[in-house]
Amino acid sequence: MKSLAALGTVVVTTFLANSPVQAHHSFAMFDETKNVVLKGTVAEFQWTNPHSWILMMVSNTQGQPEPWAIQLDAPGALARQGWFPKSLTPGMKVTAVIHPLKYSRMRGGKYVAVTFPDGTVMGQANLGNDGGAQ
Repeated sequence: MKSLAALGTVVVTTFLANSPVQAHHSFAMFDETKNVVLKGTVAEFQWTNPHSWILMMVSNTQGQPEPWAIQLDAPGALARQGWFPKSLTPGMKVTAVIHPLKYSRMRGGKYVAVTFPDGTVMGQANLGNDGGAQ
């Protein structure tokens, strides 16, 4: 009976200890019903915890470059998907599919897929576009 109580204590403690982490990883700010396709140039690839980032320049409708920030998974999760710290380098031309921010005036979103200059696609295989290319 003591071991059952100890197991229960461990489970509850683990759950409570992880609750703030789970709350941090909400994706409520992204509109996951929409995909937006961005064609642009990598400005920076940040291989950082808790999330990696792609900062890229994308031409707006007037042809002027605008910065976009794309949130990816943590480096460990990306590595399991085949990413490396130098997968993207400044100046690289890529196409990114994102779930855009819902309510922000900022230009950004959550990573869905990236197509590299050689045609390699990382991310979801279905790159359907519900939102239009930028």
